[in-house]
Amino acid sequence: MAIFDYKGIDRTGSEKKGNITAENELAAKAKIRAQGIMLTSIKEHKSGSKASFEINFGSTISINDLSLMTRQLATLIKARIQIVESFNALIEQCENPKLKVILSEIRQKVNEGSSLAAALADYPKVFDHIYVNMVEAGEQSGTLDIVLLRLAEFTEAQVKLKNKVKGAMMYPIIMLIVGATVMGVILVLVIPKITKIFVSMKKELPLPTQISIWLSSFLQQYWWAVIVGLFGAFWLFKRYINTKKGRSRWDSLTLKLPIFGQLITMVNVSRFASTLSTLLNSGVPILAAMKIVKNLIGNVHMQDAIESARVNISEGSSMAAPLAQSGHFPIMVTHMISLGEKSGELEPMLNIIAENYEDQVESKLSGLTSVLEPIMMVGMGGAVAFIVMSVVVPMMELNSIN
Repeated sequence: MAIFDYKGIDRTGSEKKGNITAENELAAKAKIRAQGIMLTSIKEHKSGSKASFEINFGSTISINDLSLMTRQLATLIKARIQIVESFNALIEQCENPKLKVILSEIRQKVNEGSSLAAALADYPKVFDHIYVNMVEAGEQSGTLDIVLLRLAEFTEAQVKLKNKVKGAMMYPIIMLIVGATVMGVILVLVIPKITKIFVSMKKELPLPTQISIWLSSFLQQYWWAVIVGLFGAFWLFKRYINTKKGRSRWDSLTLKLPIFGQLITMVNVSRFASTLSTLLNSGVPILAAMKIVKNLIGNVHMQDAIESARVNISEGSSMAAPLAQSGHFPIMVTHMISLGEKSGELEPMLNIIAENYEDQVESKLSGLTSVLEPIMMVGMGGAVAFIVMSVVVPMMELNSIN
């Protein structure tokens, strides 16, 4: 089946547009005419080449759409409905037009003899390595329905964790933006009007007042330089951390930060344990699973530790030893992994680690918010108090002279 975009006129003379699923263009025209619509144009909807797909479609399909689709597909396959028929049902139920086109193209590829995993791999911005590898393992083991359910649960858990981190950081960021805006308004609009009064005093001004006047004058004359400087500094920083040496130093620094370092470690450990557990439970070989997990971790030093563990496993040794030697994985984590390897219960141990660290991340984020809030308030209060004092002190002196 294919998806066709059409335009036409109904019986009342109103213009109609939409899309319809059909085997071919003739069948699509017949369906549209059956609805009492006179066609003016019809065209098959395609996602285009892989390159254009990555630009146009990668950011428009939400993780919730993908999770829902995955659950529906798992349910249909569990009910022993053929995969092509399952995709027909998904296409009919899908509300996201771009995902509908992709599902239609995947269904066509599977109908032509391609495996589901190979068809999904053509859309890397929607179906990542984890998704494709797990589907491939499910197809090979005959447990595709179970694997898809785990995929849906895994995706939802990752989104939940990401939303927690974003939610905790949102308040400090908003406070910082509001504070900077208020300070900018005071320095650019308020201080210049008062400066004329201070200059007329013909008296040496207090240091805070001199600083405020200088800042105000600088922002008025060189506001463009401030903007260019900020963008330039950001660009240089991004360029630096994209180098191997810069990324290594930056990631080393972030792990040592007083508050955020521990949180970064917790998030990465939780992601490592939950992803590896999901992959192993789905039948993905451990060496392939370790390679996938390594690419999901955002810190190069923790990535190096995982790569060392993968090499150890390929040589028949323990996974836990290189992780412990790196110093970037907590002792409790490496100890539980070691116990899991010795007892043959690695997957359950990884599940326990993931659940434990998800709880710790949530607790740490709550504490972080409660710590940052008073710090931000004190910082903003101090900045505003400095500006106010730089204005009030000379005004008091002016009144005393009068």
